Amino acid sequence: MFRLSRVLVVMAVLALALAACAPAPAPAPQPTQPPAKAPEATKAPEPTKAPAKVGGEFHGAFPYAVPPTGHLNSFTTNGIPNGISIYWDLLELPGARYYWAENKWMPLAAEKWAFQPPDKFVLTLRKGIKWSDGKDFTAKDVVATYNFGRLFKWTEFKYVDTVKALDDYTVEFHMATPSTVIERYVLISRYRSAATYGAIADEVQKLVDAKKGADTDEWKALVQKATDFRPKELIVNGPFNLDMASITEAQLTLVKNPKSYLADKVNFDKIVLFNGETPVVTPLVLAGDVDYATHGFPTATEKQYVDMGIRILRAPVYSGPAIYFNQDIYPFSKPEFRQAIAYAVNRDENGKVSLGQSGKAVVNMAGFSDILVPNWLTKEQMDKLNKYAYDPKKGEEILTKIGFKKGSDGIWLDDQGKKLEFELSVPAEFADWSAAAENLAEQLNKFGVKTTVRGVNFQQHPTDVNQGKFQMAIRAWGSANPHPHFSFVQDLFTHNYIGSTVGKGMNFPMKQTVDGKELDLEKIVVESAQGLDVNAQKEKIFTAASVFNQLLPIVPLWERYGNNPLLAKRITGVPDDANPIFKNAVYGDNFMVMMILDGTLKPK
Repeated sequence: MFRLSRVLVVMAVLALALAACAPAPAPAPQPTQPPAKAPEATKAPEPTKAPAKVGGEFHGAFPYAVPPTGHLNSFTTNGIPNGISIYWDLLELPGARYYWAENKWMPLAAEKWAFQPPDKFVLTLRKGIKWSDGKDFTAKDVVATYNFGRLFKWTEFKYVDTVKALDDYTVEFHMATPSTVIERYVLISRYRSAATYGAIADEVQKLVDAKKGADTDEWKALVQKATDFRPKELIVNGPFNLDMASITEAQLTLVKNPKSYLADKVNFDKIVLFNGETPVVTPLVLAGDVDYATHGFPTATEKQYVDMGIRILRAPVYSGPAIYFNQDIYPFSKPEFRQAIAYAVNRDENGKVSLGQSGKAVVNMAGFSDILVPNWLTKEQMDKLNKYAYDPKKGEEILTKIGFKKGSDGIWLDDQGKKLEFELSVPAEFADWSAAAENLAEQLNKFGVKTTVRGVNFQQHPTDVNQGKFQMAIRAWGSANPHPHFSFVQDLFTHNYIGSTVGKGMNFPMKQTVDGKELDLEKIVVESAQGLDVNAQKEKIFTAASVFNQLLPIVPLWERYGNNPLLAKRITGVPDDANPIFKNAVYGDNFMVMMILDGTLKPK
């Protein structure tokens, strides 16, 4: 139970919600330039010279599933390691993390890496890393990770055909389709212990060697086996391990892993993570129990934080909410209908209602972040994109042209005479997305598309969407990655039959006809990152952006910027807002986690 002080602050927040004030706008971050050559690796920034105090706690917050629903398989839904998102890096190390503004990498489990043209990417692992069970971290663990990942349709395997250990510390990725994005895919992967996943990974390799693929009964059975797999313990190579006894509905604790090579660099002995979405975490921040939170806080709550002297970090997310359509429901399969919806929605209003100055309307409708668009498209190419500026009359014209008409009650009838009445599902605990859904429904009802909002538990919602159990839904567009390819994967693969292992998702066909031409969208997305010359990819990225812009398989609403509260109660060492680390995406290469790993953050 919350202490009385927490109850009082909750009452204060509720009172403020009746008179929300928008925060002052923060300067937009400068775009991150795509690399003209492979990014350099760099040593992690040196901590300040003052002697570091150690032994303290860092308090964060992220929703996770509690056992028995929550488990230790970090490849699947409701896994606790992957469920804690940015803090997962502290348990199962990725190869490296990226400094967006500086175009440099911070090596972690990897020591060095390089493309070997024409078709290889070679990863050299850091020697001396130990797993928490005492075993050495080796190439065998990376190979096991990728074999297991094949079962879950990892996008890497649209480019890579084989992953093999050349020796104990060298892994070769052979690319049947060479691509620069393999570098990022490989380096940001969290490598898992072969002691945990190796047996099933070996079974995958046997099927691959026998040329038995995803359409065989053996493969499908192994997918189910891997999905149902429940490790008895978590073996980690990061600086922390999960204290299983600490896990409650309210919080969990990560404790220092003394076998980690980072144990001496990381200044905290414990990471305490409070469980819950925005409504639960808000009173914890106000009570001073949380040092940093990435939740989407309403403008009234943010105003309260500012009034209390709490610092707000407004870093970009490079993503945001979008309308997803179940293509099995008519007329969602018609691009004209989706285009009409794009014209009918005031995206600027939707963003401001949801997150104030941290909800910025999508402008280019290119399928990836407006911040990144100038890095990849010329001004002439950008001008060719339909901006779908708010124009309900234009939306009405489009529907009329395809034989739709408004009934006497103001609700549109399709060309078969059926009323346009739909349900819009949204993760109930996501305060910003819930506000977006309510405003969206209000706008669509006014336009004549009757829309009812249904809140779904945030942990259940992605499963429902992936299984196709929805009509319209709010899910994410874009991705916290510098290359647009990753955003196209999120937009077209993640919640679609091509990416889901549990259902057909929105069931948007990859084969489409555009301007009389038959197009393969899977091929277009794969080709957007094809080759080892970034500049040569730009025309392909324009093709992908143009097709997305015309078809609108999903309708992006707004781009989210963080309004992350940062308290100075337990921690010190956070640089000022001008530091280039805050160009990093909130949910990709998270700056706070990177500063824990490199020793920049310290306990007070």
